[in-house]
Amino acid sequence: MAGGSDRGPEPVLETDRLLLRPWRVSEAPIQREMWAERDPRVPPHRRIDAEGLPAVMDFEEAIRSATGSSLGLLAVEPKGVGAAVGYCGLVDSGRGLQEPELAFEFLRRSWGQGYATEASWAVLRWATTAGYQRLWATVWDWNIASRRVLAKVGFEEAERQETPHGTNCVTTRRL
Repeated sequence: MAGGSDRGPEPVLETDRLLLRPWRVSEAPIQREMWAERDPRVPPHRRIDAEGLPAVMDFEEAIRSATGSSLGLLAVEPKGVGAAVGYCGLVDSGRGLQEPELAFEFLRRSWGQGYATEASWAVLRWATTAGYQRLWATVWDWNIASRRVLAKVGFEEAERQETPHGTNCVTTRRL
């Protein structure tokens, strides 16, 4: 599975409180809500624009057309809730197939409940069993909550990248 040579169905991961699973088309409004809630310091191309785009139908189409990956961004659903409150998973880091990037994002109403940390631990366990040796994660220096999550799950800052939108902290974790 590591390296993306096995492209079967996306896995479902489980913790005591959470299910991490593929997104449902009916959850496109949740994805859009996350985009709408993003901090204004997030680059404009990652937020809802003045025309209200991307629209729910854009997110629906993205979910429909998503191709399976070795993990991808899985919807995070608290058990018993029946709908996602965010996502967590692995994406291309630009550093090769063997060193993907951990990514997560959650609706504001679910912040402060430990979901990001719990979901990240589940993804780290999966990545270890899949044979990955190292993961990366980038986070804006002003995003203190996400930086804390990454520290809790063992990521350490490797470098800082200055961008037109602020400073990105590049972190890494050996598995």
